[in-house]
Amino acid sequence: MKAFLLEALMTRFPLLLAMLFLTSPAAAEIKSASSTHFEVESKTVVPADPTASYAMLGRIGEWWNPEHSYSGEAARLSLKPEPGGCFCETLPSGGFVEHGRVILAMPGTMLRLDTALGPLQGEAVSGRLTWTLKAVTGGTEITQNYIVGGYVLSGADTLAPVVDQVLSEQFTRLTASLAR
Repeated sequence: MKAFLLEALMTRFPLLLAMLFLTSPAAAEIKSASSTHFEVESKTVVPADPTASYAMLGRIGEWWNPEHSYSGEAARLSLKPEPGGCFCETLPSGGFVEHGRVILAMPGTMLRLDTALGPLQGEAVSGRLTWTLKAVTGGTEITQNYIVGGYVLSGADTLAPVVDQVLSEQFTRLTASLAR
């Protein structure tokens, strides 16, 4: 029975197995939250070097969950790690969404976006999404940090758990893609 379950997992859920066995557990947390701000962070070590890890950030359409896009198609997402580079999505209607803009790019070390993700785009907030990469034994320690401040109609602290959950999922997908 155990062999059957393992074989079924390997053929149907190879990404899940990679996440379980090839990356260290991701530590996700809400670092702080109030009615006007929140900060969420995830951190883990992946078996890829900082250069490969940084390159994967730019291939966001390969790892971002399409359920958290306007089009429902991750292939329509792009992220250009260059000055003013766009984290954008093309829409089937010919329109687009600018999810964020690159404000700091240090290849192999750090990538930072000015972004109000998802429902935050319609709020009076400012957000910074930062991925920090550090070479460690066995690969790269990646930290994903998202800080949002401003006016949120329902209160930023009420959105923090949902944003943490969604970004933790994206982070898990990123780290799994680096474990392949």
